Amino acid sequence: MADECRAGDFLEWVAPDISTACVFSRLDDHADLVRATAVSRTWRRFVIENNLSKSLCVRLCPEVATVAAAAEVTRSLSSPSAPESDSERDYRIYSNLASALVSDSGNPSVGCVLRCVGASSTDTFPDETMVHTLDKGELVNFRPSYWSSCGADDPEEPESLTYRLNSDICIIDEIRVQPFLAFFQYGEPIYSSKTVRFRMGHYKLPHGSESFVTHENENKMINADKKYTWTYTSPEFPMLQENVLQSFKLPCPVLCIGGVLMIELLGRVQKQEADDKYYICVCHVEVIGRSLSPLFMIDISEPGGYSILKYLPDAKNLSAEDKVQDNTNDSLEWQSLVARYMQMNHIAVLNARLMHINFMLEDDDEGVSDDDPLE
Repeated sequence: MADECRAGDFLEWVAPDISTACVFSRLDDHADLVRATAVSRTWRRFVIENNLSKSLCVRLCPEVATVAAAAEVTRSLSSPSAPESDSERDYRIYSNLASALVSDSGNPSVGCVLRCVGASSTDTFPDETMVHTLDKGELVNFRPSYWSSCGADDPEEPESLTYRLNSDICIIDEIRVQPFLAFFQYGEPIYSSKTVRFRMGHYKLPHGSESFVTHENENKMINADKKYTWTYTSPEFPMLQENVLQSFKLPCPVLCIGGVLMIELLGRVQKQEADDKYYICVCHVEVIGRSLSPLFMIDISEPGGYSILKYLPDAKNLSAEDKVQDNTNDSLEWQSLVARYMQMNHIAVLNARLMHINFMLEDDDEGVSDDDPLE
């Protein structure tokens, strides 16, 4: 009997519901779950068939629950020699996703804003457009750099700023917002909001068809109910009426699926003396996180809005030169996804260079001895 016990499988002696409740559901490290699958074929089959790797991802980031399906996109046109089940494929994809969610050693947190999408209102275009919120300085090219809402009689009228992030799938843990101090107005008022809230999700139109800030459409394009699907909404955070870059740490890191972030500015504090209306003005915005691309990408299926997680295992081994090479042996889906990643990465690099140029110009401006930069 002793020999039989030593040779037996633990799951064959314990009922599946007990093992799930008492053992597997308590594993909070993806490495432990992977090790469990190596113990025996029974354990491996149990983990795979019950999709426990995705369950772990959902516990790490609840937004994963909105993913409708997962697919693996390889570079090669040839199919794998050994067929595998959908459950085995999903186990591999979500195991790697769990690893990416908790590991930041190779991809530290950085600024994630790619570009502006639009503002709920703008007082004066282009002098007060939201693109100025990407500038780090309060003064650029001899002019104050900030976004201003239109004036309102109601102090509770909200405003919003919407940004496109530099990845379709990224981890966000902090947003920074700096209210604007109107140093050119009497008393130097600060036009902050009372509180701030953040939404993350995706645009409902097909990928690449988004409209962006222009003179004609900036004040018309933002409508969260009709144009966006939000997969995460943060609690409200109080905003100080101070001219500093205020940090808002999310309760836990959020998986932004779709690459769109909206900053909701709720409640108004300051009236403008000239017209006796309430305004909200923002000097600078930063979104801090890390991209999971190109190892993972997201495709949004419309009109249903289903998100499909794409896993590109070959992407981790590619050099920058390989990524831009046109290899006819690559699958069409691989080429499309990598081209999309490279395009977004290229835009992010250009934006970073432009912001650096603005920063250098700002440093030059500080050396000018004019008493009033607006005169």
